[in-house]
Amino acid sequence: MSQADRSAKHTEIAGATADRIEVRGRDLVGDLVGRLSFTEMFLFHLLGRRATPLQVAVTDAVLVSIMEHGLVPSAIAARLTLLGAPESFQGAVAAGLLGVGDHFAGTASRCAELLDRIVAVPPSERKALALTLVQSFRRDRKALPGFGHPTHRSGDPRVPRLIEIARANGAQGHYIEALSLLESAIAEVLGRTLPTNVSAAIAMALREAEIPTEAMRGVVLTARCAGLAGHLLEEMRDPSAEEMWQAVERAVPYKPQT
Repeated sequence: MSQADRSAKHTEIAGATADRIEVRGRDLVGDLVGRLSFTEMFLFHLLGRRATPLQVAVTDAVLVSIMEHGLVPSAIAARLTLLGAPESFQGAVAAGLLGVGDHFAGTASRCAELLDRIVAVPPSERKALALTLVQSFRRDRKALPGFGHPTHRSGDPRVPRLIEIARANGAQGHYIEALSLLESAIAEVLGRTLPTNVSAAIAMALREAEIPTEAMRGVVLTARCAGLAGHLLEEMRDPSAEEMWQAVERAVPYKPQT
């Protein structure tokens, strides 16, 4: 291949001819369909190589742990969108996905950036850096990504489970330790504990599995897309969006200016 060919714009993900679909250099039908699970295919597509057992186990656990959490804003948005546009299932899913952000389910990548910084320094310096990071967030009056939860105030039950799965599948433990250092630093700076939420656990687990920080929100969105599909099927069969709309009108009544 010439230098010009190598530098030309291209994709290494997939292409198709009249009788073949190829993904990452492998035949979709002959090599992948029926041979890889969805999680394995997701990672193969994402990383461009076959995933390790640790990567598969951790990603699978993360997808299950974040897929569902009840009538959170993303699920409510999806159901209300379906009420207004019942012909647009995809529009309702999209509406729900747009609500995945820094307040709900989307902080794993930001927490992973902090964990990356801690792991990047020598072990003897990690405790001090964790303390410095927490102090910086408090000084700037910013919420520390991955900590605090409106429901699980005494601890998110998904956190220890993801740690357990990561350890059981061969994680080295550097990011588990970094998360623990952040927890200790929070307690020292605030004078009280702050619950670690699932976003921090996702950040820890995926980085233990060497999943890129930049891809974490994509993992979360993939899981939530599956969860929203379940909410929308239930909404079509047993509608509740009308009651949600009425509840909002009761809770937030019109009050004219005086």
